[in-house]
Formats: sequence, C-alpha cells, structure tokens
Amino acid sequence: MEFTKGHGTGNDFVILPDPDGALDLTPGLVAALCDRRRGIGGDGVLRVVRAAKHPEGAALAGEAEWFMDYWNSDGSFAEMCGNGARVFVRYLLETGLVTLGDAALPVATRAGVVRARVEGADVAVEMRRPQLYGTATATLGELTLAGAAVDVGNPHLVCAVPAGLALPGLDLTRAPDVDPAVFPSGVNVEFTTPGEPVDGTDGHVLMRVYERGSAETLSCGTGTCAVAAVALRDAGRDTGTVTVDVPGGRLTVTVTDDSCWLSGPAVLVATGQVILAALHP
Repeated sequence: MEFTKGHGTGNDFVILPDPDGALDLTPGLVAALCDRRRGIGGDGVLRVVRAAKHPEGAALAGEAEWFMDYWNSDGSFAEMCGNGARVFVRYLLETGLVTLGDAALPVATRAGVVRARVEGADVAVEMRRPQLYGTATATLGELTLAGAAVDVGNPHLVCAVPAGLALPGLDLTRAPDVDPAVFPSGVNVEFTTPGEPVDGTDGHVLMRVYERGSAETLSCGTGTCAVAAVALRDAGRDTGTVTVDVPGGRLTVTVTDDSCWLSGPAVLVATGQVILAALHP
C-alpha cells in the first residue's frame, strides 16, 4: 500500500491515496499505521478519496471533488482536522491531483466543505466560524480548570492556565477528565497562556492540546481556531487575527464575520510502501 508522510506544525499524518475508495481501511489498520514503534507513526490517517466514491462524501461531490477521510490514531473518526486539511491540500497539489486557480480549492470533510488557498510556503484553509456555546471544566490530577466550550465542526474546551502555573509543566500524559454529559462524544482540550504582542495581530496565545483519540499532539488546527475565538472574545472583539504558538510551531488564525481562516506550514516529508503483513492491527 502506497503512503506519504506529512505534517503541519508537527501534527503528523499518514496519507493514503485511494481515489476510488478501494482500500479496506479498518480501525485496527489505522491504529497499526499510526503506531510510532511498529508502524509508520502519526497523529492520524488522511485517506485521499474522491467524494463521489465515499459514502460520507457523496452528498458533497457536487461541491468538491476530493473527500478528506480523516481517522484519529486510535482508529476512531473525527469530524474535522484543520492541520490535516492543510496537509491534505498540500498533497493534492504536489501530486498533481488538483491545480490551484484563482478561486479557493474546495475539500469535502465530515464537517462539510472547507476551502483552501496557498500563501507561499503556507497553506490556509477556511473553516466554519467557531461557536462558543457554554462553559465546562477539565481536571488534571488535583488541578481543575474552567474553560469555554467551542464548536469548530468538532468539540473543544479551551482552558486558561492561571498565572504562576507554567504551561510546559502540565501533565498531559493522560486524558483530562471532563463531564461526559457535556461532551458525550469526547472533546479536544486546549490549555493556554497569553504571549507577548505580535505586530499585525490582535492577540498572541501559547497553547498545548490533548486531542481525543490521539493524546497530546504538537499542534491542533481546529484547536487553534477555538483558542483564537476565545482570545478575541476576552479582548471584546468579534473578529480579528490571532497568532497561536503550539509546541510544533506557529499558526495564524483570522476570524471573520462568517468563517475562520487557519494558516501555517504544511510539509510532505516522505513517500513509500507499507508492508501490510508486517503490521500488527
């Protein structure tokens, strides 16, 4: 089976070309591919399939040719992945599956159609505007933090870390405890502290994230969008641009009246063949 490895600010993915939806992709196979010792290693799998050839993408085939079939590293599905979408677009362009014209490139996802554009070395994707819809808490050991619940096509809980507590010192080796009544399908939890001002932006935030289905990752695109929306709200703004630094690098989020643009590097690092018989699903 052919594969490509790529990442967006360290959020890494195994990319599987499957234009006609012929691969028998299972949760066990996805988990085996993402295993960092026995497989290729990744935060998730991006299957590149024509929307018309995938049951969840067929309804969107009139709007987008390609469907991003995204799986978390544990073999579960995710509705949306911002960094994954940016890497997905980089793959489509580098392999000649699409050519970029003046209009933004549409990509079908489980959260609907997103649009993408290339900005030099960066890829930007336009997603739905984050919706803040309530409050909840996340508990790490004896530490409980209040947070804002945010919908970016998938669920997020954005928790500010109190002054005096270092963001790098948080123990994210285990999933934070959250209220399953509030998040029945699980939630990505972001932990934030303010950063120094960055010229040309309306805010600067430092972030770590524990992603449902993938544990702590170096970056989370939809998570940065959620964090930016909360930062703008706290600054008394409805729209604006926020710089978000994650352990894997820097992303820029621009929230408009009706959407959210996520921009940053998207890199393909290797191609090869998977020896399926050597995996341990």
